[in-house]
Amino acid sequence: GAGMSVPPVRRRAVGRFRTAIGALVVALAAGAAVTLPAAEAQAAGAKGGKVVYLTFDDGPSPAYTSKVLATLGRYGVRATFFEIGQNVSAHPAVTAQVAKQGHSVQNHSWSHPDLSRLSAAALNAQVADTDKVIRAQTGRTPSCLRPPYGAVNGTVRSKAAALGKQVVLWSVDPADWSRPGAAAIRSRVLNNVRPGSVILLHDGGGDRSQTVAALPGIISTLKARGYGFATLCG
Repeated sequence: GAGMSVPPVRRRAVGRFRTAIGALVVALAAGAAVTLPAAEAQAAGAKGGKVVYLTFDDGPSPAYTSKVLATLGRYGVRATFFEIGQNVSAHPAVTAQVAKQGHSVQNHSWSHPDLSRLSAAALNAQVADTDKVIRAQTGRTPSCLRPPYGAVNGTVRSKAAALGKQVVLWSVDPADWSRPGAAAIRSRVLNNVRPGSVILLHDGGGDRSQTVAALPGIISTLKARGYGFATLCG
């Protein structure tokens, strides 16, 4: 996710990366940098309405993922979960449940490092090891990679492509990881969402009770505004 806890010695470096990707996030908001797989775009278009994409990072979490799944199930909404390999390894049944309920499970690295600072071999291992544990629980190999912190450059993109991965970032970030309160999370999403928005939320990496609390209001309001929901990356 964008905001998993960062050791103090790395906060300055990560801050620079967040500044550097500001232009990318703006581009995402304009729809310039999120290229949906053709099948997904067609499926969304076939619904004849406005579509948004809910995404959840840093899980699976035994404490919060099941609560997110319960809310999504109650509203009949499907989402995309960008999962951390070591969390999948620790809680495999949770990932299996995410997939069983029809959600998309994708790659968010093994241990949430800054991929742009890794060697080719280390980056390959981060992605391949995560693919392996996700595939064991879902029967499918992730087709998308979300780099931790959104730290992406040309090297990360080219390495991801060589591994058969499409890099997927986001266009709406309510900074739920900072725990600003459920009302703030809800309003930040609803005030910034547009047709085609990719919304960044977190179901792991810390206390996600505020995200869980904000989710019903986000979904119900978007539905009332005429939005449909779709998954990314198949």
